[in-house]
Amino acid sequence: MTWYKNKGNEGDVVLSTRVRLARNLEDYPFPIRLDAREKQEVSLLVGEALSDYKDKNLKYIDMSQISPAQAVSYAEKHLISPEFAYEGTGRALLLSDEEDISIMLCEEDHIRIQVILPGLSLDEAFSQADTIDTVIENRLNYAFNDSIGYLTQCPTNLGTGMRASVMLHLPALRKKGAMRSLSATVAKLGLTLRGSYGEGSEISGDIYQLSNQVTLGISEKAALQNLTSIAMQIVSQERQARAALIKDEDFIDKIYRSWGILRSAYKLTSQELTNLISYVRMGAANGIIDVPAEKLTQMFIELQPATINVAEGKNLSQNERDILRAEKVRKELE
Repeated sequence: MTWYKNKGNEGDVVLSTRVRLARNLEDYPFPIRLDAREKQEVSLLVGEALSDYKDKNLKYIDMSQISPAQAVSYAEKHLISPEFAYEGTGRALLLSDEEDISIMLCEEDHIRIQVILPGLSLDEAFSQADTIDTVIENRLNYAFNDSIGYLTQCPTNLGTGMRASVMLHLPALRKKGAMRSLSATVAKLGLTLRGSYGEGSEISGDIYQLSNQVTLGISEKAALQNLTSIAMQIVSQERQARAALIKDEDFIDKIYRSWGILRSAYKLTSQELTNLISYVRMGAANGIIDVPAEKLTQMFIELQPATINVAEGKNLSQNERDILRAEKVRKELE
């Protein structure tokens, strides 16, 4: 199930759920110590270990054999990390047809299993990731310590090696000025609130990523329960803030103006699209604008710069993309 094309649980606020497991093979140094040939060897070993995985068709993609635009497009869709997109030598990606499963090979760790689903679906995402993890572990030996748990290149991932996150659309809480205090509060609870592309990324379109920070000394179940509980509290706060905000006539006017621009603009930059969709998506979720919220999310993802280039089969100039982006939006919202 492609996450950005479907609406999941609590989909008015929660865009997606991601669970990622970091694993390393016992017989190889961490990727930072491997040369290109050794990275490729590890990638092929893992690919072979999953060759008879029947639940999903996983396509093996040699990252050195795809275009830079395709690699960046995968990052724009949150299927790989931005860092993984910019250095493909020796690296590979296993990707399901529906793009709900992506496995980065020889990124920071040998294996990064990722499941991404629409809405709030932490248990389901973990179950899928855990199944894949078991298939690999039955074929290959993981680097594991009885006291510490799974060994990872970065010490902050030791233990479960699990990072779980939910992507949240929080325009009302941002407008209310609540994000700084909210970020400080969740930090005390072992979570972090960042931009949609994780650590160091900017906040765009009022989209935030809430994820667990603690991986050592805590079980996957406990971490998922904590994240689910805090996510639902934030969802409730956002809905309350929205209920107050939609009584503001000036804000309602902003929603309608954004809707009008999307339906009539001749040119739209990626940033303009993101900002306008944020207003309209909130209006759609609250019954002000008659358009499916998931359609807006899909446009936000599929009309990013590199993803447009891939769809068109050529590298367009920024001006060409801005004109084409606006044209596609107008057609979608007719």
